[in-house]
Amino acid sequence: MFSLQKLLGKEDQFFTLLEASAAEALRSVEALVKYLQNREQLKTLDEFIASRRKEKSITNEISDTLCATFVTALEREDIEALARALYKIPKTVEKIAERLLVAPQGLTGVDLARQGALLEKAAATVLTMLQELHKGIRLERIKALNDQLQDLEGEADKVLVELLRGVYSGKYDPLQAMFLNDLFELLERVADRCRDAGNVIMQITLKNS
Repeated sequence: MFSLQKLLGKEDQFFTLLEASAAEALRSVEALVKYLQNREQLKTLDEFIASRRKEKSITNEISDTLCATFVTALEREDIEALARALYKIPKTVEKIAERLLVAPQGLTGVDLARQGALLEKAAATVLTMLQELHKGIRLERIKALNDQLQDLEGEADKVLVELLRGVYSGKYDPLQAMFLNDLFELLERVADRCRDAGNVIMQITLKNS
C-alpha cells in the first residue's frame, strides 16, 4: 500500500494539521446545529469566534510549515487549497450565528433540523476522508466517501429549495423573508464548502494513486 507518511516527509505534520482543521470545522457545525435545536441558548458568538480563530491559526501554521519545507511530495497548491477550503467552513458558520444572534425571531415558524443534520454529516464526512487519506491511498474508499459527500450536498440543496418555496409563497412578512433568504444562502455555502474540501481530497487521491 502507498504510504502517505513517506510521501509527506517530516513525518505526517501536514496531515496532523489538516485533520485538526477538519475537526474544528466539524465542531463549528455541531455548535450551529445545537443552537438551531435550542435557539434560546445562543447568547454570544464566543464559541463560533473561538472556532474560527483556531481554524485560522491552524491555516497559518500550515502556511508557515510549507514555507519552512523545501520539498513536499504532495503539491503545495493542493495543501493550500485544502487548508483554505476547510477554513471557509467555520468562517461561514460564524456568519450564520451572527444572523441568528441579531434576529432570532427571524426563524419563527421555520424548522432547520433536516438542513442542520445534513451539514453535520457533510462536515463529518470531510474529516473521515482526511483520516482515510492519512492511512494511505485507497482510491475506492475515498471515492465512496466523496460520492456520499456529493449526495449530502445534493440533498441539502433539495431541502433548501423546499425552504425557499415557503419564503416565496408569501407566508412570511417581507422582513422575515429577506432574513431567511440571506440565511438560507449562507447555509447553502456551508454545504458547498464541505463539497469543495472533499473535491480537493479526491484530487489529491487521484494524483497520488
